[in-house]
Amino acid sequence: MNDRIDELLDLIEVEPDALGKAEFFQVQAMLESLAGKTIESVSVEETRVTVTTSDGSRYFFYGFLGSEKPEPKAN
Repeated sequence: MNDRIDELLDLIEVEPDALGKAEFFQVQAMLESLAGKTIESVSVEETRVTVTTSDGSRYFFYGFLGSEKPEPKAN
């Protein structure tokens, strides 16, 4: 019985870096599927961002996706 519990616990243990990489690839695939579509609305909720396109499709983004702005160039 304890061996089975240990096996199940091993299945649910996830490395944070591996999870982050998997999330990145999933988000990348979803963003690529948005190409050519018109975004009708975006809502920022407590645990996710929801993007709705004009054809009624809804895309959900969870976690800390982040963004980055380029630094202004010094003259």
